[in-house]
Amino acid sequence: MPEGLIVKALSGYYYVKPKDLAADLVQCRGRGIFKKKGVTPLVGDRVMYSPTENGEGTVDEILPRETELIRPPIANAKLAVLLFSLKEPDLNLQLLDKFLVHIEHAGLQALICLTKEDLLEEEMDERSSDITIETGKLYQAIGYDVIITSSVTGLGVEDVKSRLAGEISVFSGQSGVGKSSLLNAMLPGLTLETSEISMKLGRGRHTTRHVELIELENGGYVADTPGFSQLDFLELGVDELSSCFREFRELADMCKFRGCSHLHEPGCKVREALENGDIAASRYEHYVQFHEEMKEKKRRY
Repeated sequence: MPEGLIVKALSGYYYVKPKDLAADLVQCRGRGIFKKKGVTPLVGDRVMYSPTENGEGTVDEILPRETELIRPPIANAKLAVLLFSLKEPDLNLQLLDKFLVHIEHAGLQALICLTKEDLLEEEMDERSSDITIETGKLYQAIGYDVIITSSVTGLGVEDVKSRLAGEISVFSGQSGVGKSSLLNAMLPGLTLETSEISMKLGRGRHTTRHVELIELENGGYVADTPGFSQLDFLELGVDELSSCFREFRELADMCKFRGCSHLHEPGCKVREALENGDIAASRYEHYVQFHEEMKEKKRRY
């Protein structure tokens, strides 16, 4: 029974790339037993399949997954590339921190990509340039890799591409930040649909409608996923939130009270680090906002 990788799922079909790189994609249906077990094959799944007489196939077995994302639905991704534009729309650090919480919870590595650097050059915007530098320093100090890019000038494009080698990566971020433009810049001839930015709303139309793996020549696969304008915390417990802030983890173990919420308890090492300037005020502020949001949702449900 041959092995392959699901690179696209659409209208009940799974498009499997055989392990033999020279072979064409095989259009497959999933076995009925998956439905009975409540299991759905996902893009990124490594599977065993049986070819059928009509040139199609049947997915028979899903091999063990290393990671699984619920939204976007994708398996075995190792790296999340989070794209946030420096202009049009303006950089939104609260949304970036929300994405980082979800990525930490999912167990993926994160690469922060600050896009559209060419728009800063056009406007000679010194204030935005300073914010860009400070943002890069802030997240690098926490332990994240940050790359500043422009799909127009080519800045950072090869740096991003080299990080994707040999892995399945997820491209995500607010709508209209240039995901498709960056992928087009990395793969000339790809011609993914891009969208104009609505200046009234400050966001683009959703141009990506299903999850599909795009193959790079360096052995990597990129999932170009639907854009998000918001995320919720339904899959995350409020007691798990602080562990999704990297700079809180070691400090939390030293708090006076076990299970410290880092909001009001005495002897809290996280708040002490905040007062000493060792934790960025914006990060703590977003932690408090997310904590309230999660408590509010818990009350409603």
